[in-house]
Amino acid sequence: MAKHWSIPAVEALRADGVRIEDLDTSATPGFRGDKSSGLPLLAQRTTVLSDLQEKLYANGRSGDKCSVLLVLQGMDTAGKGGIVRHVIGSVDPQGVDHAAFGVPTPEEQRHHYLWRIRKALPRGGQLGVFDRSHYEDVLVVRVHDLVPRAEWEPRYDEINAFERELTDEGTTVVKVAMFVSLDEQKSRLRERLERPDKYWKFNPSDIDERAFWPAYQEAYQAMLERTNTPYAPWYVIPADRKWFSRLAITELLIEALETLDLDWPKATFDIEAEKRRLEKA
Repeated sequence: MAKHWSIPAVEALRADGVRIEDLDTSATPGFRGDKSSGLPLLAQRTTVLSDLQEKLYANGRSGDKCSVLLVLQGMDTAGKGGIVRHVIGSVDPQGVDHAAFGVPTPEEQRHHYLWRIRKALPRGGQLGVFDRSHYEDVLVVRVHDLVPRAEWEPRYDEINAFERELTDEGTTVVKVAMFVSLDEQKSRLRERLERPDKYWKFNPSDIDERAFWPAYQEAYQAMLERTNTPYAPWYVIPADRKWFSRLAITELLIEALETLDLDWPKATFDIEAEKRRLEKA
C-alpha cells in the first residue's frame, strides 16, 4: 500500500484542523495516483474489505459483540448512496445493518431524537451503515431553525456521550463527512434531470437547499469541531471524484476492521469426529 499512499488514509483524512471553506473538494489527500490507478486498487481493496467483514460476521455468529458503524454525512449528491452501493455492496449483505435516516416520521417525532438511532445500531458481528444519522439533528435542524438553539446546542455534548457509550460497548465508529463543490453538485443534479434512470434520485427540494449552502457549511464546521473525538473521530472526504471517495472510505473501513485484530472462531465441535461421521454418512 505504501506505493499508493504517501500518508495512510486514516491519517490523511482526519478532520483535525480542517476548514471547510478552504477544502479542495477535488483533491485526493495522501493518494499518489489518479483514477487510472485508483480504480484497479479499489477493486483489490474491496476484496480485502470483504474478507475482513466476513471474519467480523463469523465472530458475531459465535457470540462476539464487536461491530463497526460507518456514519455517512454529506450534502445531497455527495455520494453517500454510491458508497452504500459500490463499497458496502462488495461485502456479504448478511453481515450488514443498513439504515437511511430521512425526515422523522410522526412516531419518531414523539421520541427523543436518538430513539430511532438506537433502534438501528448494528448488532454484534455486523457492519452498520448510517446513510445520514443523528447528526441531522445538529445540521438540518440548525440550518432551518426546526427547534430553538437552546434545544440543539446541547446535542453536541450529548452525541459525544452517546458515541462514547457505543465505543465502550464494542462498536468501532467510523464517521465520514463527504464534501462536494457547488459546481459539482449542480452537475450531478443536472444529470439526474437529464437521465430517465436518474429521475428517482431527484428531489426538487435539493435545488432549494442550495440557497442555504453557507449556513450548511457553518453547521458542518461546528459539527466537525464539536464532535471530533479520539474515540469517534471524523474523516473528511473530498467527494468531487467518486472513485477517490469510494477508495478512501474502503481504506478507512479496512483500517477499522484490521484494528479489531479478529481471528476465525474456533470450532465448537470435535473436528476429527465430524470428519469420520461425514465419511460414513
